[in-house]
Amino acid sequence: MSRFRALAALAVGSALVLSGCAGTSAAPGASEGSTEADGAFPVTLSNVFGETTITAKPERVVTVDWGNQDVALALGVVPVAMPKVTYADEDGDGLLPWTKDKLAELGAETPVLMDETNGYDYEAIADAQPDVILAAYSGMTQEQYDTLSKIAPVVTFQNVAWGTTWQDMTVLDGTALGLKDEAEALVADKEKHITDEAAKYPAIAGKKSLLTYYDPTNLSTLGFYNTLDPRMGYLEELGLAPSSYVASQSAASDTFWFTPSTEQIENFADVQVMVAYGADGMIAAMQADPLLSKIPAVANGAIAVIESGSTLSSAITPTPLNIGTSYGDEYIGLVGAAAEKAAS
Repeated sequence: MSRFRALAALAVGSALVLSGCAGTSAAPGASEGSTEADGAFPVTLSNVFGETTITAKPERVVTVDWGNQDVALALGVVPVAMPKVTYADEDGDGLLPWTKDKLAELGAETPVLMDETNGYDYEAIADAQPDVILAAYSGMTQEQYDTLSKIAPVVTFQNVAWGTTWQDMTVLDGTALGLKDEAEALVADKEKHITDEAAKYPAIAGKKSLLTYYDPTNLSTLGFYNTLDPRMGYLEELGLAPSSYVASQSAASDTFWFTPSTEQIENFADVQVMVAYGADGMIAAMQADPLLSKIPAVANGAIAVIESGSTLSSAITPTPLNIGTSYGDEYIGLVGAAAEKAAS
């Protein structure tokens, strides 16, 4: 599990961790974006595997992997097919609340939901007859890209698997839909919300931090995510800074999930705030541990514990739909509360 592709599968798949015409009902695949979008085509987008050219405005859109459906929906485009949510789906309907709310706002039926537990459902994707497949935030392989490209043009990551920021995901997917200007405006609006919400918690600013996944069966290591992970990038947007060890390890390695032994607990001496996929009893258990209790964040209880598998835990990964929701703001509030407990 040294590569981020494997880690992201754990985080997303297991317990690791915008307007329409009044009175109309949007069917899956219908676009309600700019009427000038046809002028944006053809468009060519680079990716880690080469280039993708989209010759005309897509009418039938399929999304795969995590969050890409939220981009399309936020821009008023209802996919014909998209992934079934299998992580943090507390009511079992395959949709997260903000996605469900947006579909209702658009007057749209639920698209075909594809189970990606065992990989892409190529048959379902082909049956959807897409004009484009959106996967700007993804960890697909060359083989998967090649297979999908036989079905429709594929928009995917440009540099690092699962390393696309929510901003780049929004603009890349939006550009493929002929809605680049709208996507950039959406990013600006969401960035303002993040800035305004984070400003309510001034204690966040500059605190040294890490993002972890708590395993109560193993306190001999303290895992943390690379700064290339967009979840870490989001924490930096809020005002946190990576701890010295997190920053140095991230800069020196392409590993996205580090699991150093707590025998080297001095590496975490400057960690003031932790954000964790966790569970009840996490803070008490860490404070009772003779090594982990030496970390300032642990000693001060400055840990934002987000229950693994809860709907809230899916807001740790930002999308243009969950930013600004009650879940997104609650997450920021928990980070802020943890920062307030941190030593200055």
